[in-house]
Amino acid sequence: SIRFNPEDGQKVLAYGDISVYEKGGQYQLNCRKLIPVGVGELELALRQLNSKLEAEGLFDEDRKKEIPQHATKVGIVTSPTGAAIRDIIQIARRRNSSVQLVVFPAQVQGEGAEKTIAAGIEYFNTRDDIDIIIIGRGGGSLEDLWPFNTEITVRAIASSRIPLISAVGHEVDFSLSDRAADLRAPTPSAAAELAVWSRKDFEQKVTALCRRQGSLLQMRLSESYQQLRALLQHPVIARPMDMIYQHRQFLDQQYRLMIRSGKNSFEKQRNRLSLAVSQLEALSPLRVLSRGYSVSQLLPNQTVVTSVSQLEPGNKIETVLLDGVLVSVIEQVVKKKYVSSEET
Repeated sequence: SIRFNPEDGQKVLAYGDISVYEKGGQYQLNCRKLIPVGVGELELALRQLNSKLEAEGLFDEDRKKEIPQHATKVGIVTSPTGAAIRDIIQIARRRNSSVQLVVFPAQVQGEGAEKTIAAGIEYFNTRDDIDIIIIGRGGGSLEDLWPFNTEITVRAIASSRIPLISAVGHEVDFSLSDRAADLRAPTPSAAAELAVWSRKDFEQKVTALCRRQGSLLQMRLSESYQQLRALLQHPVIARPMDMIYQHRQFLDQQYRLMIRSGKNSFEKQRNRLSLAVSQLEALSPLRVLSRGYSVSQLLPNQTVVTSVSQLEPGNKIETVLLDGVLVSVIEQVVKKKYVSSEET
């Protein structure tokens, strides 16, 4: 079996059987195993696969998903009899027994183990109730941990829609699964710490939040109390009658000013009216009539007669005097010019 890709010029140790091709006089080596010289076979295969998958972007940070903070159900892909599952269960029960654990029994070592790990990841992705997936196992050699360095496992991790935590081996161990996972935990116990939220920590946070809110509420109440005290000491609240008296005095003063101003305005308007009446009386036709004058109007149109040229014998006129009206018929029109004193 060959776990790496041989390259031209590479030195290897070949294991197999030698046969001779008699017709051509050629020797043939039927290899059963190749081991690179200087670098272990698994280490070389790991380097080559790491470069390949990294070039595809399977390890990019921007594709990693955030781990939920308060998961209710966690799927675990590991051996059901190993130390890893015991550690995970113990930590999970201690942190929060209400979080449910669902175990997919997987082979974590030996030939074909990577297929069962990938199958576990795919199974949990068919369910809608799983919040986080943990894959992992306890420590071991590079060969023991090899299923977590295979292309099948890494691609299954990269394809998972559910956030996944990889916990392979001990803290010093590092696998390609760790690189592809959304979060790497140094141990299975640490993975349980990351996936299962602590009820105790949550209760402490709630208690601290309640205390902080209580302190804020107390501070708000104290501020409101001080504001209320300041309002109660305001003259409007503390001595309302004083404010009423002040406003009453102001209104009385304004009322007196208004009355005084009204009287002054009334007198002024009355004087103006008297002057206007006097002027109208001086210009009134009745004043002229009272001095012995009269006004004649041609009937029936009542046209004011200002010249004898407007009249003819037989016309009827109406003469207005101070104390009555005369209706006359013109018998004769005599033109005569009166000379005023200004013309003499």
